Amino acid sequence: MRVLVLGGTEFTGPFVVRDLADAGHEVAVFHRGEHEHPLTRDARHFHGDFAGLADHLPELRAFEPEVVVDMCAFRREDGRRVLAFSGTAARAVVASSADVYLAYGRLHRTEPGEPVPLPLHEESPLRAVVVKEEYDKVGVELEVRSDPLLPVTVLRLPAIHGPGDYLHRLHEYVRAMDEGREAIEIDRRLATWRWVRGYVEDVAYAICLAVTDGRAVGRTYNVCEPVAFSEEEWVRGIAAVHGWNGEISLVENEQPWDSRQDYVVDSTRIRAELGYAERVDPDAALRRTIQWERTHPPGGV
Repeated sequence: MRVLVLGGTEFTGPFVVRDLADAGHEVAVFHRGEHEHPLTRDARHFHGDFAGLADHLPELRAFEPEVVVDMCAFRREDGRRVLAFSGTAARAVVASSADVYLAYGRLHRTEPGEPVPLPLHEESPLRAVVVKEEYDKVGVELEVRSDPLLPVTVLRLPAIHGPGDYLHRLHEYVRAMDEGREAIEIDRRLATWRWVRGYVEDVAYAICLAVTDGRAVGRTYNVCEPVAFSEEEWVRGIAAVHGWNGEISLVENEQPWDSRQDYVVDSTRIRAELGYAERVDPDAALRRTIQWERTHPPGGV
């Protein structure tokens, strides 16, 4: 099939483009042209700014995409991008986030209250408070669902680690281990707090399934690893792959969030309906991430 990817040149996107192209699909990527990722070399490239998307619609529609994938819809108005292809594409796939749930509001105290029951399913209550106008995934989901003529698959993604992670989620731990520190400090409450994660190539595979499997039409899926590790368990897992033999020291730090709210998300639906399962061994995923963090430190230092 023909697939148009909006964005797709940073972090998860290049793996999605690569996997779709490797599977024999005709892939085009619309992006600013600032990052020509080697994994996207087999795709057709359209260069332009999202603010001027309307000016590029004739050439993008002429590509006749059957599926449009938006990898970088962050604000509510960004959700309108895929709607511009209603009548051209048969359907769309949009990357959202697992932070859309009310539990996230509980965690960050923007919507205080008792912890939300876990695990979080696709029907769990969503956040009502928009904290940042430049980041509103709940709004994105509402917007992309507003055109009944264009069915949209929504994927709620976890905290992702792996090559290309611009947030460098493993960097501080890897640096401490590389420096041979005797101990790594973790806040006592954070140590037992559980959070949902995923490795970039596995998440990309889930997105590709949503693009290519007709059973995904119009559905919403949580994408994440089957186990939500506590921070201490997570650090110990990194240490085991790294070979670091130091100690984890629990300390008391003031935290702004409500650590009573764990963030455990259920990904049963995508596994049952689309046959999703992680393809990369967890240790191999950590090993690749560790190596990338070593060679791509924040700020390029």
